[in-house]
Amino acid sequence: MNILIVEDEELAQKKLQKTLAAVDSSAQVVGITDSIQSTVEWLRTNSNADLILMDIELADGQSFEVFNQIDVKAPVIFTTSYDEYALKAFKVNSVDYLLKPVQTEDLQAALTKYKKLSEGTRKSDLNFESLVAQIKQQLQPKEYRKRFLVKHAQKLVSVEVEEIAYFYSDGRLNFFKTFDNKKFVVDYTMDELEEMLDPAAFFRVSRSFFVSVNAIEKIDDYFGNRLILQLNPAVDKEALVSREKVSDFKKWMGK
Repeated sequence: MNILIVEDEELAQKKLQKTLAAVDSSAQVVGITDSIQSTVEWLRTNSNADLILMDIELADGQSFEVFNQIDVKAPVIFTTSYDEYALKAFKVNSVDYLLKPVQTEDLQAALTKYKKLSEGTRKSDLNFESLVAQIKQQLQPKEYRKRFLVKHAQKLVSVEVEEIAYFYSDGRLNFFKTFDNKKFVVDYTMDELEEMLDPAAFFRVSRSFFVSVNAIEKIDDYFGNRLILQLNPAVDKEALVSREKVSDFKKWMGK
């Protein structure tokens, strides 16, 4: 399988080559281009690419322009950091669409998909109208919960999400505490809350805790490669970041 890589970052070029070698020993990189112009020139003089791995944002513009200048016959797997281009990507020869940094398992799945399609055994599976509809849905801004209606002293009160410091489980009940240290029972499971809460504002550090970035006062290492959080207001349970969440939590805190 001959592959053309279209990528303007040298480190990304090398990573793609390394990942390709790891997932498919038959993959051979026959060319590397780093701009719209160089890609068009390469395709005009070469016809031996079976597949193209193409970044969208290049030094001289978006790679979609390549398709306006030349008839690209090889299928394309797009790679980019920006998912806003997904819909446009699927309209031009796209086998798949991978967000950078490209993960080994994602590239493996994309190559498997390409092979099945090229063999002609499952061409009908690539329903472009369905793909476009799915991507449109994914690109629509998601509406997250703005407030919760909860019971307090035999009354119903509405609490704005921005007033909530954290959610946690205790026994069979789920609670949240506000920044002014008021505690309420919430009638949703933690999994349901995960769909309701804006991931930019709340992080599920474990099965039993969602925390607001503004509630975290201190972060310490904890045994078992975990982290322990000091929250404000204080909570009478250990707020631990589970081992499998630590890496994502650190990235979230660094945004």
